[in-house]
This record gives sequence, C-alpha cells and structure tokens, in this order.
Amino acid sequence: MRTPATGGHTGAEADEHPQAPEPEPAQTTPTDPSVNAHRKEDAMKAWSWDRYGPPDVLTLKDVAEPDIAPDQVLVRVRAASVNPYDWRHAGADPMLARLSIGLRRPKPGLILGADLAGVVERVGEEVTGLQPGDEVFGEVSLGSFAEAVAVPQDRLAVKPARLTFEQAASVSMAAHTALQGLRDDGRISAGQRVLVNGASGGIGTFAVQLAKTFGAEVTGVCSTRNVELVRSLGADDVVDYTREDFTARQGRYDLLMDIVGDRSLAKLRRPLTSRGTLVLVGGISARGGLLGPAAQMLRGALVSPFVRQRITGVRWNPNSADLQFLAGLMEKEQLTPVIDRTYPFAEIPEALHYIKRGHARGKVAITL
Repeated sequence: MRTPATGGHTGAEADEHPQAPEPEPAQTTPTDPSVNAHRKEDAMKAWSWDRYGPPDVLTLKDVAEPDIAPDQVLVRVRAASVNPYDWRHAGADPMLARLSIGLRRPKPGLILGADLAGVVERVGEEVTGLQPGDEVFGEVSLGSFAEAVAVPQDRLAVKPARLTFEQAASVSMAAHTALQGLRDDGRISAGQRVLVNGASGGIGTFAVQLAKTFGAEVTGVCSTRNVELVRSLGADDVVDYTREDFTARQGRYDLLMDIVGDRSLAKLRRPLTSRGTLVLVGGISARGGLLGPAAQMLRGALVSPFVRQRITGVRWNPNSADLQFLAGLMEKEQLTPVIDRTYPFAEIPEALHYIKRGHARGKVAITL
C-alpha cells in the first residue's frame, strides 16, 4: 500500500513537462542478444511496456543490468519519482512521441521513468568526479523505473546530505523546468512581479521557491485547499482560482509562468505588463492529438513576433551544472522538494494513475 510522505499533502494542481526528448539507449530485455553477455545474477527488475495505453500496460520484468558507456555511471536506484511525462510516454500522448519511442508500439527494451536518486555502483573510464559509493540524483530520458540504470555523468550531481533519496529523486525534471523557465527563458530579475499559474504542483512548488531566491515578488495561483501550502513556500500573494480569475488582473506582472495550460494566449497576456514575459511550460489539460502541450508553445512562437510582450516556451536542458546549483540551494534550505505521496516500486502503475488524475500536490515519489 502507498504511504504518505512527511506532510501528507494532497491536492488538485498538476504539472506538465514541455516536450519528450529522444530517449537514450535503453536497458536490454530478455529478447535482446546483448542479454547473453550478462550473467544470470546480473538480472534486475524493471517496468517496461509493449503496447501504448494507460499505466496498466506496464509490466514488471526481469531484464539484464545495463552496460555503461565510457561517460556513464551505473546507479543502483534507491528512489524515483513520477511525472506527467511518464504516463504520456506510456500512452504515446501526444502522438508525436511515437517518432522517438516507436510508431505502432514501444521499441523493444524501453524502460519507463526519468527522475532518480541512488548510489553509484560503477563508473565509465571517462567519468571524473564520481566514484562507487557516491549518493547521487538526476535524470535520464527513459529507464529510471528499474533497480539500476546507466546515467550520463552530465545528468547527475551529488545528493545533498540533508535530503532523503525520495526527496532527491523528486527534484530533477520539475526543478530543471522551473529553473530554466524562470532564469533562461523568463530572464527573471530581482524586484520583478512574477505570477506562477499551477503553483502547488511539482514544477510550481519549485518555481515559487526559486522565484523568491531570485528576489522576485511572487504570486501563486492554486485551488482553495492549496493556498496555505503555496504561502508556506514563500509566495507573497496567492490567488484562489475558484474565487478569482487571475487573468482579470490587467497589467500587474512582469513575468508569468503558465504550467497548467488551460487558458488562451490572449487571456494569459492580460495580466502582463506591456513589456512582460509569458513562459509556457505545458499543461495537463492538453491531452491527445499530434502535439499535446507543444501546441500552445507553437502558437506562442507564432504570436510573439507581432506583440510587444515576449512569449516563449521552456527549452528543457537537464545538466549537472544546474543540478549542482539546485543542490546548493537545498543544502542552504532555500529550496525544498514537496512530496505528496510515496509509493513502493511495485505500485508504479498506481502512482501514475494518481498523478494522471491531476490531484497531486508537489511530487509523487517511488521508493525501492
């Protein structure tokens, strides 16, 4: 059975990751010839899928432990976390995802999962700065829902000592998106008025805290039951969307990060100043179709040259430098992951169903 994490949060806002990148070479399955190169005792458990559909299409299989490239690290996974990115891959939602993971069905050998935290077991000959026994966190494009995973060194950082493995595994995808959306795409600066739509979800809880560390005045948008949570993260003002339409606040904000994706561009531009910036992350509301959440970003790119306000999508780029930056903030207690629930490894499909319903507040962690 699932167990509540510290704080036991539940809630209604959901996050979305902007785009599905090309998956890295996946762990092998028993049908791959390379399995014969592994001893039987090197087998591990992993969640794979051989057809597209809801999280129930996932199956727990015995597969061979992955080999590592010269620039990779083999991490014994201690915890993972789930993202909308994961259930979208399971269902090939949007259809564009099929270009990288398989047109009619998933390519053989793919393992689901991105975020992870664990212990270094082996390192490639080109790896520097990490060694067996180090506790690390980071992400892969696919493969973290397994007992071990091969991770490029440039997608890992040493785990902050004050964090549990579950907390550390909840950082990479959501915090990378929040950080790069605010700093790189939004060009945030001290003294700006920033609004985060979807402030109580995985990306949103990081975005509120990060915007405060950059010296901004932050307004969070969430439902009634999440108001106190968002305040506790440092928000200067909280809009309860069940009582007020934040898009009616004309000309108030220098930067708006839209995580939910349930409003038109015209409405999202309203609360911005004449030279304000709109950062589009995606949204749980964009399901199915060819482009999914990317459709809103495409519309924004087409509109932006013709208006005074800047409209940009998040250009997600997971990297160790940003993970180290985030780790430094967490060590100084300026940034803390919010965990809604923790599920055991055996219940990953149930965890994906939960996050797909859109009621997760903060992150949903997996423990091994």
